[in-house]
Amino acid sequence: MERKKSDYEKIEEMKNKYQEHSMTTEQVASLKKRIEEAKRKKRRDKRVRMARAGAAAAAAAALFIVLPNTSQSVAHAMSAIPIVGRLVEVVTFRDYQYEGDRNEADITVPELVADTESLPEESAKQETLKKTTEEINAEIREITDRYVAEFEAGLKEEQGYQNVMVTSEVLSTGEDYFTLKLICYQGAGSGMEWNYFYTIDLNTGERLQLAELFTEGADYITPISENIKTQMREQMAADESVMYWLEEDVPEGVEDWNFHAITEETSFYLNEDDNIVICFNEGDVAPMYMGTVEFVIPDEAVASIRR
Repeated sequence: MERKKSDYEKIEEMKNKYQEHSMTTEQVASLKKRIEEAKRKKRRDKRVRMARAGAAAAAAAALFIVLPNTSQSVAHAMSAIPIVGRLVEVVTFRDYQYEGDRNEADITVPELVADTESLPEESAKQETLKKTTEEINAEIREITDRYVAEFEAGLKEEQGYQNVMVTSEVLSTGEDYFTLKLICYQGAGSGMEWNYFYTIDLNTGERLQLAELFTEGADYITPISENIKTQMREQMAADESVMYWLEEDVPEGVEDWNFHAITEETSFYLNEDDNIVICFNEGDVAPMYMGTVEFVIPDEAVASIRR
């Protein structure tokens, strides 16, 4: 009985942390370290891209990337830089920078560029890929425009501290799939991180849905969800600082926080070993201090229903 009471108190404490969006000093420091690492990576990636593009392309990229409010026409001009051997490439659509005593923003907005010229003219795949990249770009701009608007509103109010970062990472550029991860961090005393994943099936030009990785009509939700629960229990058993919303015998009222199953809309991507990786944002399945969490689903859990 004492153990259950202790567990309940622990859950209530974590629940309060989640509701308050609070972070410890160590957690904030860790996030800041990740921000700095992302900035350094972005600078390195820019240098590599410019070197590969050649002198003329490098000059054009250097000119456009530093603009704080790049127009769509400029982004399209950037897409004229040759793309070799890839159906989808990423360029910088907008780079918003601000640094002050109490406010800092580093928002780099990616744009997907489809190399439709390498496909048969007026083919269905050409039109589909173009439509897919346009839809993803529109979603990304909507998300990042909101971060910029909220940051500028905070500047006008001149209250507290702000730290906003948006960057991106290409997770896959293989023959079959292209995956972009959009990483968003927003801090104001405490901080939160959200990740968005965009995967394109390069065989069809369409945005990949989780269900499409499995045979038609197959129940993929149950085996994936059960495997995630197993991984959660194993992690908690191995490290007492790890906690997920996964307690089958908690008192009434707290069970709403429990993770029961993924949905058709749960974020995912395919790693280099073709494993499905299920992704959750802060607070989705665990207290805020756990950050964003990912679960690699082993082949044996879904092998019988994978396409």
